[in-house]
Amino acid sequence: MTVRNMILVSLFAALTAIGAFISIPIPYVPFTLQFLFCAFAGILLGSKLGFLSQLLYVLIGLAGAPVFTKGGGIGYVFQPTFGYLLGFIAAGFLIGKVIEMQKKINFITVFIASLIGLGGVYILGVPYLYYALKYFVGTPISWATAIKAGFIVCVGGDLVTCGIVAFISPAILKGLKAAGVKTYNLSKNWE
Repeated sequence: MTVRNMILVSLFAALTAIGAFISIPIPYVPFTLQFLFCAFAGILLGSKLGFLSQLLYVLIGLAGAPVFTKGGGIGYVFQPTFGYLLGFIAAGFLIGKVIEMQKKINFITVFIASLIGLGGVYILGVPYLYYALKYFVGTPISWATAIKAGFIVCVGGDLVTCGIVAFISPAILKGLKAAGVKTYNLSKNWE
């Protein structure tokens, strides 16, 4: 890995950490900007580096740095929202992989890639939320309640986030290209 790529991976890990503290509190799962930066990591860095940036973010938090919404440390694996953090790792990879498979990249392809990554976040996050609340916290919860609290309440804001990512990605790409940043996805044809 080049020094430039290490810097980019670290930058997106840091941006995801910052996104954790820009939040709207709602029951069980707060709405944050973490997914926004996770999506940009996959889109701009590609599957490998997008994955590594989110993995680095989670590892830094588990090592004790207070970069998650409610702090950090290894005990965070018992938090009901930890599954969403695992989902960010998957999303960084999935979004990057979908973009890498495209010949031309535009609003629609970025939006679809973001939706696929978001699906990965929810596929890991909602079941983890259910099991953590039921077995770690001891809260009596049904699957329907977990789906409502961990998906239905949150998905609207995340869909808007996907649209924002798809809309502003070309502008960010132009700025990064002008700055001389080079990664796999930045060399693709953007419409």
